[in-house]
Amino acid sequence: MKKRIVLVLLVAAAWFFFIRDTPARWKGIPAPRQPVQSSAGLPAAFRNGEYTIKPLAKYQITAVVLRGERYRFAPLSDLCPLDLALGWGPMSTAYAINGLKITQHGRFYFYSWKNEAPLEPEQIAQNSANTHCLPADAKIRSQLLAVKRHELVTLEGYLVEASTPDGGTWRSSLTRDDTEGGACEILWVTSVSRKKL
Repeated sequence: MKKRIVLVLLVAAAWFFFIRDTPARWKGIPAPRQPVQSSAGLPAAFRNGEYTIKPLAKYQITAVVLRGERYRFAPLSDLCPLDLALGWGPMSTAYAINGLKITQHGRFYFYSWKNEAPLEPEQIAQNSANTHCLPADAKIRSQLLAVKRHELVTLEGYLVEASTPDGGTWRSSLTRDDTEGGACEILWVTSVSRKKL
């Protein structure tokens, strides 16, 4: 009997800490601005280990972390150990976030709702993105891996195309209104700042 009670308590604790989504509780729009992108003054392509990194645009984003997914053994995980699903504008509001089920899998970000979407589907798509985060150095990597769900983050760097030794390429989206495969931002991150909401 005691063993059964202990097992039930362990399952309940696991559900509380790892499965249950804590609701967003802030007011207002913490990330009101669209990401800023520019193609002026880009550096030349450079090597990072076995990869060639070609900057396509300067990029700065301030957004709420909707969810994060760590990759340790997946392809390209040495280059990109973390994806962050980010929301700005109406997708940074507690109302929108609490009205959606948000998941990540296989380098994609997914959202769904039960009865009625908290925003028009076009607004959700145009104000959120799955961002593949490529840290520029070990310090940035540590900062990125410390980012938590529902924090307000500002990331700066370059949207890039990464080329692999076998000739493959992984190219960032350069617009915010695309969806499906190829719609993710691939960000070479040179600066990270975080704020609790």
